[in-house]
Amino acid sequence: MPEPIRTRDDAVAADAADPLGYVRARFHLPEHGVYLDGNSLGALPVAVSAALEDTVDRQWGRDLITSWNANGWWTLPARVGDRIGALVGAAAGQIMCGDSTTIQLFQAVVALARLNPQRRVIVTDGDNFPTDQYIAGSAARLLGMQLVRVHPAELAQVLDANVALVSFSAVDYRTGTLWDAAAVTAQVHAAGALMLWDLAHAAGALPFELDSIGADAAVGCSYKYLNGGPGAPAWIYLAGRHHPLIDLPLTGWQGHVAPFDLAPGYAPAPGIERARIGTPPVLSMRALDAALDVFDGVAMSDVRAKSLALTELVIRYADAALPAVEVVTPREPHRRGSQVALRMPFAYEVTQALIARGVIGDFRAPDLLRLGFAPLYLTYQQVWDAMDTLHDVLAKEEWRNPAYAQRAAVT
Repeated sequence: MPEPIRTRDDAVAADAADPLGYVRARFHLPEHGVYLDGNSLGALPVAVSAALEDTVDRQWGRDLITSWNANGWWTLPARVGDRIGALVGAAAGQIMCGDSTTIQLFQAVVALARLNPQRRVIVTDGDNFPTDQYIAGSAARLLGMQLVRVHPAELAQVLDANVALVSFSAVDYRTGTLWDAAAVTAQVHAAGALMLWDLAHAAGALPFELDSIGADAAVGCSYKYLNGGPGAPAWIYLAGRHHPLIDLPLTGWQGHVAPFDLAPGYAPAPGIERARIGTPPVLSMRALDAALDVFDGVAMSDVRAKSLALTELVIRYADAALPAVEVVTPREPHRRGSQVALRMPFAYEVTQALIARGVIGDFRAPDLLRLGFAPLYLTYQQVWDAMDTLHDVLAKEEWRNPAYAQRAAVT
């Protein structure tokens, strides 16, 4: 990790030495302001617009249905899946892209439960993102199982011979806490259970090694650090060792061994192809495929180093200059993802005041200002200036403007 940044001049010097500095040009970015919400929606990669124009005008407009073969539409889900796999430590043939994170979570939870039928408990994090908890609860009801919620640090208290699977997020979406995925997976396997990871806040922001840690399944969205665009298709990882026996609950026609035989009965395709469900969203998939070009030639170790340096900058600044603010994100580098959560009174109003000043972060109830750091397109100087703006908003109490208390539909 680079030397700690203690002044704005340090930030300028860090930008001059940044090995990822050239990647910023691969994105369309606002001329003014600082975008610290890439953990909710990544910035637009330059290559996406041209890819979509070609897909609409030529592939759809001219080639029409022949594009399923001639332009590779049919193979997009697996090809994009393999590209994501390269970023999360999954060998080819284990990730399928398509549908939403909610659907992929349902697929993974039910499939792992069916691999462990003699066990009747699903474990999830009680602080997990709501969808993860809702899907785990729905799957438990569907399968006649029990759902147990537990903090990952207290997992040992509930692991026993009744636990079929554990479903955790690698990074806590509120606090940015990064769990030791290798240790947790080993702990779960030692108890005879299976491990499912949600990588929504990890993929594209930090190195992850699904294969080497022995994960059984994983899911993730692609519109955060993977920059696939709003509503971009999600993905599912199923470890290759499970492919012969995996029994997925949603058996769409494209997951059939011979989909164009149009047989009345379902027979699963071999390997990860059985994780296909229905027709993929081609426009969104093409956008994501083009967006992944920003990672070409980029070492995830450099991404991680810059992420840690940016988050360290924010934590040091808050500790030194923002006495009314509590840093919720772990200070230990190995325990944090690529965001910093700051607890403060009137966090929603502060967030809106920052947005009005061109610093875009987001709010998480009840009292967190959440700042996300996408190392591919943020600069150290931008982040320093954003913290100066936060200092100014708090010092001048700009958040007291009544307009900033009006809640929008999306917070």
